[in-house]
Amino acid sequence: MERKELTRRSFLKGLGTGAALAAAVTVTPSVLAETPEVPEHPWTWHPIDKQKALEYTYKRWYEVGGCGGGAVAGIMELLAEEYGYPYNVIPAKSMALAAGGYGCQTLCGALAGGCMMLGFFCEPAVAGELRNQLFAWYRQEPFPTYQPEYTAVTTVAEDITCNASVNKFMKANNLQMSDPPRKARCAALTAEVVVKVIELLNVQYGYEEAAPAVEEAPAELAANEYIGTSTTERGEMKVKVTMDGDRIANIEVLSSSETPGICDPAMEQIPKAIVEAQSTEVDAVTNATQSSQAIMEAVRDALRQIR
Repeated sequence: MERKELTRRSFLKGLGTGAALAAAVTVTPSVLAETPEVPEHPWTWHPIDKQKALEYTYKRWYEVGGCGGGAVAGIMELLAEEYGYPYNVIPAKSMALAAGGYGCQTLCGALAGGCMMLGFFCEPAVAGELRNQLFAWYRQEPFPTYQPEYTAVTTVAEDITCNASVNKFMKANNLQMSDPPRKARCAALTAEVVVKVIELLNVQYGYEEAAPAVEEAPAELAANEYIGTSTTERGEMKVKVTMDGDRIANIEVLSSSETPGICDPAMEQIPKAIVEAQSTEVDAVTNATQSSQAIMEAVRDALRQIR
């Protein structure tokens, strides 16, 4: 339901000059008192039924401009349905421009909408931590698990950009952007992102327990493979170095606690630069100096193990 609030300024603006002068004297405090107060930040979080959010977001993706608007609708509209103000003052279409990676296939619009929701319900530092968890989950999640209309091959993006995510899916399923199954996939992906955001907020505010971490069994290393680690203020960087005789043949970043998105250029460029130079003394990537240094130190740690 659309709600229109009357303020002193809007009331006077709608009148003529003479009437406005008179109204300035006659507007009663009871009229002005109807204006609701702006809620303090962060807004109060209420748990949302995940299955309902999944189905609702999928449907709303088609109605509110795609992934960005769908992510907002799947949370704010359901909260508004149950609790009203202030959740009913955020229009889902305000995030419509996030669709298609903001029109240039950059950050996935569903993630953009999800981050917007985290920002409403958490202080910036907490929202940043939850964002990192959301991005890490997105990189390794096979999309779409939810397939109410079409059966498709799921794909793991290993990236947070619209370009990598959707193009990998279309290639695996031989689809074009305009094909209905592609649209259904992005609607489902948006719904799954919304469910993950709900989970993160539920855990943050004690409405559900965090899923236990699954420890992978360590893979056996070949005789020419070495694991190296380094430590930064954010955590651990782990790499695998493969040797070909006395030459560095390949470097793979196995895990990192660095900020997703910001560290991506370093993870892509530094291993290649080390292999090309056959040295860990290479130039750090601009705006990702700490991540660059962490990779270099982890590679040095691996090389120290070679006898």
